[in-house]
Amino acid sequence: MSKCLQKNPTHTQEIGLDEAGRGCLAGPLVAAAAFLPEGFDTAGVRDSKLLTARQREQIFERIMTANADGTALVGIGFVSVPTIDKINILQATMRAMHLALHELEQHPFAQQYALGEHQILVDGNYFRSDEYANVKTIVRGDELHDCIAAASIVAKVSRDRWMRDEADKQFPEYGFKQHKGYATQQHREAIMRHGICSLHRTLFVRNVLVKKGEQ
Repeated sequence: MSKCLQKNPTHTQEIGLDEAGRGCLAGPLVAAAAFLPEGFDTAGVRDSKLLTARQREQIFERIMTANADGTALVGIGFVSVPTIDKINILQATMRAMHLALHELEQHPFAQQYALGEHQILVDGNYFRSDEYANVKTIVRGDELHDCIAAASIVAKVSRDRWMRDEADKQFPEYGFKQHKGYATQQHREAIMRHGICSLHRTLFVRNVLVKKGEQ
């Protein structure tokens, strides 16, 4: 593990923006925007991929409790499978991120923090918008800035809960509770056995199965 990954991300006053589920075969794409004011306890806040599921859940609850009382601000954007299939995954990512930012701006405590004056830090190397100009993309930003790390945790847990509580109940035969829609062997075998359902991204499934020689 690199030295960078051993350290907590830097505390900043910017708005962090990240997504979860971009590479999945099934389920929505979820983005989150997070603003952590000075004084917020950032202990344990790091890239969601470096945390266990239990750690993510605990930090998610802490962030959302703070969101409820205005000591942190969060916005979440969901984009459905039909929309992903219609506009492609890149545009779906942009839409989810904009939805997350819009929800953040509508937070009851948003005005006291003058969010319009804060830079938006986006995990990755691409962001396009006609609404937001003060934006900086950062590759592996969820390892470097706690606001992006917080956004990654909120997006990941929000999506995982949806796949567990909604997707798995609708289609228990696919095992969404376990793999959350990712292209695991269990998931691919379930698709081969049952075909696809309404929560599957048609192009993603076709491409992965062709690549694996399982068409």
